[in-house]
Order: sequence, then C-alpha cells, then structure tokens
Amino acid sequence: MNTEVFDAEPALMRKILTVAELNRAVASLLERNFPLVWVSGEISNLTRAASGHWYFSLKDRDAQVRCVMFRNRNQLLDWAPREGDHVEARALVSLYAPRGDFQINVEHLRRAGAGSLYEAFLQLKQKLQAEGLFDPERKRTLPVFPKAIGIVTSLQAAALRDVLTTLARRAPHVRIVLYPTPVQGADAPTKIAAVITLASERAERQHETDVLLVVRGGGSIEDLWAFNDETVARAISACSIPVVSGVGHETDFTIADFVADLRAPTPTAAAEMASPNGPELRRRIHTHAEDLLRAMARLMGDAEQKLDEGQRRLKSPSQRWQDANKELARLMQRLMRARVTQSLAAEAALKQAREDLYRCRPRSDLLKNALIALRDRNRQLISQVCTNQQAALDMRAARLDLLNPMSALERGYSITTDELGQIVRDAGQLAVGGRLQVHFVQGRVSVEVLEVDADRPT
Repeated sequence: MNTEVFDAEPALMRKILTVAELNRAVASLLERNFPLVWVSGEISNLTRAASGHWYFSLKDRDAQVRCVMFRNRNQLLDWAPREGDHVEARALVSLYAPRGDFQINVEHLRRAGAGSLYEAFLQLKQKLQAEGLFDPERKRTLPVFPKAIGIVTSLQAAALRDVLTTLARRAPHVRIVLYPTPVQGADAPTKIAAVITLASERAERQHETDVLLVVRGGGSIEDLWAFNDETVARAISACSIPVVSGVGHETDFTIADFVADLRAPTPTAAAEMASPNGPELRRRIHTHAEDLLRAMARLMGDAEQKLDEGQRRLKSPSQRWQDANKELARLMQRLMRARVTQSLAAEAALKQAREDLYRCRPRSDLLKNALIALRDRNRQLISQVCTNQQAALDMRAARLDLLNPMSALERGYSITTDELGQIVRDAGQLAVGGRLQVHFVQGRVSVEVLEVDADRPT
C-alpha cells in the first residue's frame, strides 16, 4: 500500500512538508485506501457538543479509537447511545489534521448483535426476491374510494392512535375493522401472519374490507424483527386484497415493506395512502359545483339574449296584418287627396272657362252647347278618374286581403304548427307520434300524427 502511494506521489519524497501538509496527506491516504468498515466496541467518553456532533471512543479489552458522529448522521438514529453501550459502528477511517489524531467518522450506529440479524434479513430478502415476491408486476393498485379499511396492529400501539386519527380526519365515512395482534416478541410473527390470513379470507368471502394496513411504530431492528419473518411475508403476498405496509419510521425497511403492494414511510402515511382525502374532495366538489353554476348561468344568459333577439326580428301574423292595415289606410288617404285635388282642378278649369266665355261673349247658343259639352266631358272625365281610382283601390284592397292570414282561415283553411311553434309546410318534417297545433279562424286543436305521407298531391 505504501509503495503505491509513493509511486503515485513521488513529489512527497522530494519536498519538505509542513505538519499540516503531512497530516492532510495522511488523512487523504487513509480515506482513499480504507473502505467503510464496521467496528464493534464499547462506548466511552461520550460527549454531545452544542453543535449537535457526538464525540466518543470505542474500546475493547486491548485498544480504543476516537470517534466522531456528525449531526447530519446522528439525527437519523431512532435511539440514543449511552456510556457503556456495546455498539457496531459503520465508519470511515480518517485523521483529524489539526491535532494529528487518528479517528473514525461514524456514518451509522447500531446496537451490538444487530449484525447477525441484518445478515438474516439480507438472506431472506434475497430468497423472496428470487421467488418474485417483490416484482412490481404483482403489486396491486389501492382502491380510490374504499368502503372499509382493515388495520393489523397491536391495540396498545401508538401507531394505532395515529392511524385512527388520520382516518377520522380524512375519511370519517369509511368503516374501520381492527385485527389486533402482538407486533413484538417471539410469537408475534405467527400471530401477525394468522391475522393477515384471517383478514384475507373474510375479505374474500364477506367483502369485509377493501384494503389492509399492516402498521407498527418505530424501534430498533430487534423491535421490528417480527415484520422480517418469512411467514408474515408469505401471508402478505397471499392476501386477497391490497396491503399497505407502514412499519417503523422513514429510514426503517422490513421484508413486509418489499412484499406489500405499497410501502408507507410511517403508519400515518399508510393511513393517508389508503384513504381518500375527504376535505380536499369536498373542496374540489364545491369548486366544480361553483364552476358548473357559473357555466349554466352564462349559457342561460346567452340563450335569453338569443331569444330576445329572435323575438325582435320575428313578426307574428297579427303584426303583419296590422302593418298591412296601416299601409291600406295610408293608400286610401292618398287616394282621397288625389280625388279632391282632381275635383278642385276640374272646378277651377270650369270656372276659368266660364270666365273666358264671359269675356269673349260668343253666341249664347253656341256657348251654351259648348258649355254643355264641356260640362259633360268634365263629368265623364271625373267619372272616369273616379272609376279608375276606385278600381285601383279595390285591386290593392284585394291584394291586401290576400296577404291577410285571417282571410285564408275564414275561407276554411287552417294553419298547422309543430311543438316548437314553427309553421309546418312539408309533411316530410313530421314524425309519427308527434304533436301538432291546428289553428282555425275560431280557436285551435291539438292533434297527434298517426301517419305521414310526404308525397306531393297530384
């Protein structure tokens, strides 16, 4: 090892080093050439600094070594070491350069004896993984809106209170079924597996639950060992409903976590994953309801505006008849004014002729005859003009009368409208069973279409 260092850094042999440079080089040498190692020993001289770092020594009967465990590492432990504890430390070999002290930087700390348990954990994990119990393809999706949730845990466990509180807050309408069992101790694995099997059978036969929570609070590897048992793992794998594992804290992993359909970091998180968020769903429903009401109000407003516009543009038959009467009255007034104007003009011409005759004083017999002839001509002219105007008036009145829908009704015709009030002009528009309104000059009737003949009459 030393030969490799000197070959890689020959400059160190030719340079005069300061103490700090020497210590840093040794620290770098140790850290590069020693992997993370597990060291077993007894804790002594434990000091918890104000910075949050831990300083202590690990010793056995023959030697001791200085240790430091920085705050960002010791905060991950779920237990507090004490003087005299026998522990196993996963550490990086190093050197504290300012003092030249050989030390190890502890990455993780566990109680002594956990190493053999961890080996058993890895062996079982490898075995079950090879059998396919961890495969993502066999994981089932949790029901979105479960009717009943089963809980496998101890009645005295604090995790049970956390789960029940979370479910009561998020989904108070969901039925809860408790399957009590010890979660720690020598007989715990057998009882946990039996309870999971019972819950599976009752769910399959009676639809008692839709999803099963297997939960326990945090603890040491020994405390959680019941959930690293092969019997429990196989019971979870064979369960007929989806299983959520919420064992320990976020940093804890058990075999049950890998076999379950979903792993939750904590029991509370397991309850949240398995239950719908009631307050959030109610908020979203309320928001969608408000959006729907606004959309309906907007559509109704648009429809009312279109209806008002259509009413303004659409004239009813009665309105058209009133407009035709007004036009007829206007034409009659013009005709009367024209007749009066022509009559006055004729009288003025007659008067002028009389005056001219008087001034000329022709022969009285001739003038009388001419006057009589002129009078007759004027009378004929006036009669002809009146006859022509009366004929024109009669013709226009007849045209107006043809436009009057009431005239058609008086002649025995009728007007037929569909259920929307639209005038029916083509039998092909109708369907058997439809309702029609038939309007007569007096009243109306409602009829049902029994047969449709869309051919034009010949």
